[in-house]
This record gives sequence, structure tokens and C-alpha cells, in this order.
Amino acid sequence: MFLIDLSILFGISISTLTILCIVLGIVLMPPFYLILLALEKTLLVAQWAGFSVIRFILLVFRSLQRNLLRTALSYMAIYVLVSVVVMIWSVLSFLDGITTEKQEDFKVLITEKFQIPSQMPPSYEQRLLSIIDELPPEYRMKNGEMDVMTWAFVGGTLDPTKQTFENSIFFFCMQPKKFPTMMSGLEEFTPEEMAELNRLIDLMEKDKKKVVIGTGRLEKLQKKVGDRFKMVSLNYKDLEFEFEIVGTFPKGSRYDESAVMHRDYLYDTLRDYEKRTGMPHPMANKCLNLIWVRLPSKEAYSALAAKANESGSFSTPAVKVETESSGVGSFLDAYRDLINGMRYMVVPAILATMALVIANAISITVRERRTEMAVLKVLGFTPGMIMMLVLGEALLIGVLAGGMASSVMCVLTQAQGGVKFPIAFFPAFKVPYEAISWGIAIGAATALAGSLLPALSARRVKVSEVFSRVA
Repeated sequence: MFLIDLSILFGISISTLTILCIVLGIVLMPPFYLILLALEKTLLVAQWAGFSVIRFILLVFRSLQRNLLRTALSYMAIYVLVSVVVMIWSVLSFLDGITTEKQEDFKVLITEKFQIPSQMPPSYEQRLLSIIDELPPEYRMKNGEMDVMTWAFVGGTLDPTKQTFENSIFFFCMQPKKFPTMMSGLEEFTPEEMAELNRLIDLMEKDKKKVVIGTGRLEKLQKKVGDRFKMVSLNYKDLEFEFEIVGTFPKGSRYDESAVMHRDYLYDTLRDYEKRTGMPHPMANKCLNLIWVRLPSKEAYSALAAKANESGSFSTPAVKVETESSGVGSFLDAYRDLINGMRYMVVPAILATMALVIANAISITVRERRTEMAVLKVLGFTPGMIMMLVLGEALLIGVLAGGMASSVMCVLTQAQGGVKFPIAFFPAFKVPYEAISWGIAIGAATALAGSLLPALSARRVKVSEVFSRVA
């Protein structure tokens, strides 16, 4: 059921993206023709300067002007499909990056071994620190306890009588001071955004009830900075929290839908429950979900894993120690089929469609211009030159449309904080600047692939057959 719902969500996201790209493609069609005109004028100047090869290249531009409608349709197909492919590749590239083992900033993830979600006693943190102290000095954390971060997950609703997605919220419960140094993805923040984040962290450290919530989630809650609200927990039964919103995460960051609360507030609330009822809360000894540790090397990770498994300190429940990339990869297993579907089915299908569109457009052009090509051969054009003329037309449209598509997607997603494409904790994705080269390469490659057969057909045009039919 989860995968079905997720597939529907992905389908909606891709459909919305496609519609957006169609609109952008139509809006940018006049600039496309203006760029073609500007390039042609530049070539004319170069021709006057005495560069004879320019005459041949100018034929490519003039050929595209013969049927503006067909050129426009080819441009639109390449523009829309390149935009979608670039967006999907950006998502896949990001996921590949976070599941690739790093040589620097090496992080280790400790979770319960036989249960999801992981539920460990809070005492495991101190036990872990004791084990790390027993490691050789070169294997220990460089920054002491600042290189250890714990997570507890606290979910709840603002309206327990009518719970909806909009009035629900999910908190990362942690020590706020460790957010700027231990959380991933902060390299995307500007210096100004990091300064604001540090200011918010100071406020949270002084008052445990202060929270920071992502812009996207804040909008759904219909709350704003400065508001106070109560939340009834869903996974910590009979617990209620009071929060004050002191700030937001930058719009479009991976934390756009996330929220962070102080770990001590959870612990205090659990102790208050015990005082009130005379018995510990059922989750009091299960409120530690994840432990993150930054270690200096992979060898340090191996030593810690061996020590944790041998010590017997983590037996009830048992734990597993794995690298960050392995842990994130395991978490994404639920999305694996959809990710592979995008990688091995959706993207190849789009590329094949682009090639077919180009092949169809160029084939029609070749059939309509057989007489012209025969005349060119009479005038001294070789079969290779005829073939290059046809390939050049397709290549020009592919490179220009592909470059425009990827450039616009890159600029828009960087400026707007990404395109909504929710996967796990990552609500939106940006197209990286290197994707501009992807778009040019995709447009060029599919244009060449689609125009190759029509170009070979044009190359084989026989002057005698064409003029015998005319006669």
C-alpha cells in the first residue's frame, strides 16, 4: 500500500513537472528563435570576414527556417523531455551521493538490530562513550562528545479530535547545539543562513520549549514564527507538549518539512509523567532511536563495531553499527523499486521518445527536400556533406533546446529552493549547476541518435532517380 501511494505521489510530481516544463517551453520559444537569429547574424559577419566554411553552416540555420512549425515542435519535445530527465537525474545523483561512502566526515549510525523503528534505552549513549574511551587514541572522536548525536522521533497532532496531515508534525528530538556540526546537508546553507541557524540554536538551548520548524511544514500547520501551540503526541501516548516557534529552516533545504525540538524537553516530560502517575512511561526506556558518531577513519569504525559487538553492553536490545551510507541506503530500501524504475525505465523511455521525435521530424524534412539535395549534389556537395547538413540541423536544435532546458531548471530550482519530489526525509531537490552540461549532452546525443538514419537516407539520395521522377 505504501509503494502504491508513493507511486501515485511520484506520478503527480512528474505530471506537475511536465506541465510546468511545457509552459516554460512555450514561454521560451521566442528567445529560442532569437538565439537562432543572433547566431545566424554572427555567422554572416564571420562569412564577410572571409571564413568560407561558414557558408555551409549557414545552410543549417536556413534549413530550420523552412518549416518553423516543425522546428518549434522538435524544440518543444526536446525542451520538455530534457527538463524532466535532468530533474530525475538530479534526484538520482543526490541519492547516489548520500549512499556513497565518504572518506572525510566519516559518520557511523547505531540502531537497534532486530526492530524497526529502533527503540533503545537512553543509557546506551553513555555506554557507547565508555566503549569509545577504550579505543586507541587515533580511533577516538576528535571533538569528544560533540561528535556524538542522538535522535528520538516525536510525532503528534495539534488537533487530536481530527487528525490530518496538515495538522500533524514530526520532530527530530536532539541536542540543538549539535545540529550545526553533526547534521548533513548544511553545506547548502549560505553564511547568513548558518548565522541565523546558530542564533536559533542558542534560543533553543536557553528554553527547551522553543522549536525550529521548516517553512513548508509551517505553512501546512498555518503557523508563523512567534506562535505558541500544544501538540498531543501520537507515539508517546498521554504526553502533551507546549512549543514556541522561534524560527524556520531555509526554504528549499532538505529540512523544509522537518522540525527540531530539544531532547531534554522529552526527558523532562517523561519524568513528569512518572511523578504524576507513579509509574514510568511505557516509552521511557525506549526513547532513543538513533545514535550518530563521527569518527576519524574507516578503521576506527571497524574497531568500534567490533568492540560494541564483543562488549555485551548492547545486548538488550542488540544493536547494529553501520556506516552512514549503509544506514541511509537501508532506509531507502522501501523506495528502491521506485528509484530503479526511474533509473532503468522512465529515463530510457524518455530518451527513446526524444530520439523518435527527432527521427520523425528529420525524416519528414528529408523526404520533402529530396529534390533540393539532388540539386546540391549536382552543385558539388558530396554525400558526406549532405549527411552533415542533416545531422547539423538536428544537433543545433538538440544542443540549444537541451541547454536552455537544463539552464532554466537549474536557475529556477536554485532560486525557488528546489522542486517538490518527496523521498524519505528529503522533501525537495535542486538541479545542480553541472546539470547544464547534462542537458546539452542529452540534447546532442538524442538528436544525433534520432537523425542518424534520416541522414544516411539523405546521403544515399541519387540524382538520376530524383530527376527522372520530376521528368
